[in-house]
Amino acid sequence: MLKVYRIPRFFKPVNTRRMSLLRVTTHDRICIPERPEVHLTEVEERICTLLHECTKWMRQTRGDSDATSCRIAGGWVRDKLLGLPCNDIDISLENMMGMAFAQQFIEFCSMNGIETDKLAKIEINPDRSKHLETARTTVLGTELDFVNLRSEEYTEDSRIPTQVAFGTPLQDALRRDITINALFYNVHSRSVEDFTGKGLTDLEHGIIRTPLPPRETFMDDPLRVIRCIRFASRFGFNLHPELQESARDPQIQEALRFKISRERVGVELDKMLKGRDPLLAIRLINELSLYDSLFYIPSSVAPEFSATRAPSVTAVVASSLLHIIIQPLSSPIARLPPVHPTLLNTVSRDYLLHARLHLACFLLPFLNITYKDRKGKPHEAVEAAIREGVKLGTQNHYLNGIPALFAATQLLRNPTIEEQPGNLKERARIGMLLREKLVHNAHTGSHWTSTLLFTLITELVPLYDVSQDVFDIEQAKQYINAYNAFVSRIEDFGLPSAVDAKPLLDGRKVLHITGVTKPGPWTGQVLTRVCEWQLEHPEATEEECENWLRAVHLAGHINMDLPSTFIRPMPIKRGKGTSEDGTRKKPKSDVP
Repeated sequence: MLKVYRIPRFFKPVNTRRMSLLRVTTHDRICIPERPEVHLTEVEERICTLLHECTKWMRQTRGDSDATSCRIAGGWVRDKLLGLPCNDIDISLENMMGMAFAQQFIEFCSMNGIETDKLAKIEINPDRSKHLETARTTVLGTELDFVNLRSEEYTEDSRIPTQVAFGTPLQDALRRDITINALFYNVHSRSVEDFTGKGLTDLEHGIIRTPLPPRETFMDDPLRVIRCIRFASRFGFNLHPELQESARDPQIQEALRFKISRERVGVELDKMLKGRDPLLAIRLINELSLYDSLFYIPSSVAPEFSATRAPSVTAVVASSLLHIIIQPLSSPIARLPPVHPTLLNTVSRDYLLHARLHLACFLLPFLNITYKDRKGKPHEAVEAAIREGVKLGTQNHYLNGIPALFAATQLLRNPTIEEQPGNLKERARIGMLLREKLVHNAHTGSHWTSTLLFTLITELVPLYDVSQDVFDIEQAKQYINAYNAFVSRIEDFGLPSAVDAKPLLDGRKVLHITGVTKPGPWTGQVLTRVCEWQLEHPEATEEECENWLRAVHLAGHINMDLPSTFIRPMPIKRGKGTSEDGTRKKPKSDVP
């Protein structure tokens, strides 16, 4: 009798290690130049000159000595000082609307033989953080946005400004989210302006701080809490202690749940996931008790869940393990054996998959939890968290890919292989498992390697005791070795190329062989069995497959009358033709 390698279900820890998965080393702080300076490219130099000359031309043609001045604002200045590439430029104007200036600027460019794209007007859209009319065009291949400097006032129950007026550079700087985003570059003096008095210092020391007291800044726009976390994870900067205290304020967290559109929350989360350090982002979300505010599911959507959601720290543990596995040299917990390289092939070259796996880890507390809608129809809680909580939808296969990933863990957990390799029945069993749509499906972004990797993570998470700060390394090694052995067996069988292989026979040939003119539920079942036979006969030809199916049909093993998908047991033989007893032996496996 063949033995089966299996992961012990009740393993008593014999060798644990005290280590914190909540403090896994992530990326180092972004390199900050000793003397941060703005170095313009040739194109940026020309654009600044054009802006400066345009304002001079406007003064001459309009006779207005107080004509507008131009400042480049926000992220462009910050990234230039950090030596990072910048793609677009936001121009802030004094005492002039963006559209009015942009029209004059395009005319001035035309007079000087410089082509520009058609001027676009971006209307006010509070749900997208657009509170002022913006003009947009492209000059010298660079996108420019024009908007006036402004001051804003808010009501207590909404983050939409009740009043937006022309403002001074100081007023404009103070209304921004953080000090390093409140810097200006004056195109006339060619100098950086820090009206908050803290932006340059905070940039130098790696501090995320609000220009005004953080509670005031967050109450004006609670989304700024999430933006602070995003920039901290992007640059590896530290959140100011006062900012952390305000982020934990229950009133701020309630405002984040109810005053901010979930679409805006989703946009920020998506940027975190695709950013430099999503692990640091979820760690900060957990430390600041923001998980419930971020993944808020209204009771109108899910009146009641089937179980209590796991603690948010589960998300941190899962993301930490994903980080350790993908980048083992970045963490001192590299004592874990490396996973099989094949498991990392897809995620290492697909940053969108990397983002999706991190979101799956973020949402792991919702695993195996369901709810019923008002019509009594059951749904997975993770679907509601994505669709309603952060409104991410199917972009990057978030909404259709992650629920499939969660469901696939039930199929792939505790993978087993037989001791003696070469059993073609085992090849068929594993091959059919990998071909499951939940496991491998281009339409949901699922690849069997990443699905198996995520399943491994879900098995490792319970090995960490948060209260004792202990991770059971010995049992983790057993899990990883078992998964590695499973992948090795997959490769030994040549299954990676077989996962996407088309059946030797299509539906039309099945109908022709059976002499039936109309397909039914039985057709799909027959095609599935064709795939299984094909996996058991890797060297078989199409003609041999046709002969096998014809024999099966003549023997009466296909039932085409039942309304449900049904097929009687079909005879199998590893060689040509069919077996004499017309039965198949069930492969030995502990997979339910």
